[in-house]
Amino acid sequence: MLENSYQSLLLEAGCDEAGRGCLAGSVFAAAVILPPKFYHPLLNDSKQMSEKQRNLLREVIEREAVAWAVAEVSAERIDEINILKASIEGMNLAVAALAKRPEFLAIDGNRFESRYGIPFQCVVKGDGKYANIAAASVLAKTHRDEYMMRLHEEFPCYNWKGNKGYPTKEHRLAIREFGLSPYHRLTFNHNIGQLELF
Repeated sequence: MLENSYQSLLLEAGCDEAGRGCLAGSVFAAAVILPPKFYHPLLNDSKQMSEKQRNLLREVIEREAVAWAVAEVSAERIDEINILKASIEGMNLAVAALAKRPEFLAIDGNRFESRYGIPFQCVVKGDGKYANIAAASVLAKTHRDEYMMRLHEEFPCYNWKGNKGYPTKEHRLAIREFGLSPYHRLTFNHNIGQLELF
């Protein structure tokens, strides 16, 4: 069972991102402040949930959270500053967009820089430990998947509705056949000889 937050003395937002390992599309980040007693039996690391469960949880989180926000950092920006800095930028943008300013941030991962002087703690695999980070992972993932479905309508040849921009063998073969789209990250390795994630 997930703990609600990393600490309980300060108003805390959980933060996570989605799409960091993709070859195409923006990276999305979310920040979520949950009520102190929030609980949902399905809430977990979004990667451990089905798409149907994530979409159900998204509705619950967006309805019941004290505050939530999602931010997008484009492929062009990723190429400009690198994916780590883009992920950190996205989380900062999401925090800045919250309707209520948090006093503490729980960050999924091991690297972060706060732009706003808010104290924070990085937690490796935090989306499997704390509900507010898991909630942020659900929002980041569902909002990004929705975005990739829209891009799929524009470029169906890459099957982004299926692979969501991740480096599957199918995706790499499509790049070989059709070339790169305007949404591909130019600083990422698109070669078919590279190991696939799936």
